[in-house]
Amino acid sequence: MLSVESAATVRATLPAVHQALGEITGRFYTTMFADNPDLLNNLFNRGNQASGVQRQALAGSIAAFATLLLDRPDERPDAMLARIAHKHASVGITPDQYQIVHKYLLAAIVDVLGDAVTPEVAAAWDEVYWLMANALIALEARLLREPGDPWLRATVLERRRQTPDTVSFTLAPSIPLTFAPGQYVSVGVTLPDGARQIRQYSLSCAPERDDWRITVRWVRGSGPDGEVSGWLHANVQAGDELTISAPYGDLTLAPGDAPLLLASAGIGITPILSMLDHLVATGSTRQVVVVHADRSPADHAHREELVRLVAELPGATLHRWYEKAGACSCDPAPRIGYADLSAIDLPDGLVAYLCGPLPFMRDVRADLLHHGVPARDVHYEVFGPDLWLGQD
Repeated sequence: MLSVESAATVRATLPAVHQALGEITGRFYTTMFADNPDLLNNLFNRGNQASGVQRQALAGSIAAFATLLLDRPDERPDAMLARIAHKHASVGITPDQYQIVHKYLLAAIVDVLGDAVTPEVAAAWDEVYWLMANALIALEARLLREPGDPWLRATVLERRRQTPDTVSFTLAPSIPLTFAPGQYVSVGVTLPDGARQIRQYSLSCAPERDDWRITVRWVRGSGPDGEVSGWLHANVQAGDELTISAPYGDLTLAPGDAPLLLASAGIGITPILSMLDHLVATGSTRQVVVVHADRSPADHAHREELVRLVAELPGATLHRWYEKAGACSCDPAPRIGYADLSAIDLPDGLVAYLCGPLPFMRDVRADLLHHGVPARDVHYEVFGPDLWLGQD
């Protein structure tokens, strides 16, 4: 909770800080990486830095957290920050690195806002930062598998082509760990220029299986090409070893008997597959509405597996949309165009899990709210920095 004095100062200065956040976060990353190049090459996602996505996500999280402190001072921030904490734990962020971020972020605020940053303003935003940082440090400490090296080894048991730009890797982790359906692991690789880059990939199988599986789409054509996804596609074969994290992620299938909507688009199908595989493995009879949207049948990763899993669940129905028709002996027949929940009879009291591009999830969420589904029952996963953080 912010002190009374700081709350008044933050409230008065929040509009100016919010307006300048893009410039502040840009200055922050530029100066921090200039002085600490290893952070960019060994921890931060270089692709997200090049595209500006990470900068947008940081600005959104700061603004959302400050607004929460002002508007809901009696609420703990854990729920909002859990998604960030899982990502941080999965890449091995350490408490001392929050000191580095603090140094450069506060300096960037002073550089951009100049004389408007009085000692009182600096102290108030310093308090905001440490409330956020300490909440994250505490959450991450509870999430970490154990102190020390957060990484483990995994042997690649199988490599399988799913679509022209998607490959799945079946893994045997060196340490037996459990995970919840919907979680992900980080994969760390050393690239040809010597940089170590880390990316997260959802586990696309049930936790009841003896092995793990990740599905990797080679990111190309929408900003910087994916460095890690491209490296995995080009280099990793059965018998190789990967460096991975323990499983993390807060989009996990909650137990119960409420009806489910599992909605995905593109590679967002991966955590949904884990949930479906888990429901099959546990003999679930829950009512499940499965929605998937993709560019075409040929682009639909795990298409036959999705159909099989839905068929094995007595209470499940499948609805597919493809942007363009293609050769597909699909049953039931898919629709052509974009996903439209108005074409589906949705059960009352459903809980929804969404994963896919932000426009897809925003449209689906809006449809669900229009149908009367409470916002608390709509859960989502964003691949990469969360540009949706703090939005209702």
